[in-house]
Amino acid sequence: MLFKRKCKVTFIAHGATLYTEENRICDKETHPPLNEQGQEEADRIARWIVHRSPQIDKIYTGASLSCVQTAQYVAKEYGQDFEIRPELKNQDFGEWKGLSYTEIEERYPEQLQKYHELTSSYAPEGGETLLEFDARVEETMNSIIEENINSRIIVVTHSNFIRAAIRNALELPVENQNRVFIPTGSATQVKYYKGWNILMYSGHVPLFL
Repeated sequence: MLFKRKCKVTFIAHGATLYTEENRICDKETHPPLNEQGQEEADRIARWIVHRSPQIDKIYTGASLSCVQTAQYVAKEYGQDFEIRPELKNQDFGEWKGLSYTEIEERYPEQLQKYHELTSSYAPEGGETLLEFDARVEETMNSIIEENINSRIIVVTHSNFIRAAIRNALELPVENQNRVFIPTGSATQVKYYKGWNILMYSGHVPLFL
């Protein structure tokens, strides 16, 4: 059936961390934790999403500490457990991991120039290109969706992952992917159908409840 929905996925971008403040690329699953702002964001988005979607079937989260801590707020509101999926991880930036963008400009100016010129096909040493990342995100989401046919699920992950999922779902040009703004502590919803998908909303941050 053309209009048969396969799965409704609500993506939650984890709350802010110290790395968010420093504009730094995350490099470890065990660090950094949510800061005070991130805790407030996680609490607010959790209370908002349970009000908007009171019934869900499954909660998944990436393995990074910031994702797990955000998922704990969501799971508490729903009164159910969550499942950690390590494949819901951020794009791998190789030798740039752990660096701020200012530090990258200072240490790797030529590589950064190539990254800006060849955004989809260039990766720092040891990292993955945007196209490789998108392919991994597509494979991960296809697997999760097939495991949850006719279900309503929540996926807590990184902003980059959510941008890639939107790009894949809507078949956007890869060069436009990074124009999608997904702030920390926000919600994005995609309804996946057989043969086509709908972006219901993206990057929503509730101002109050």
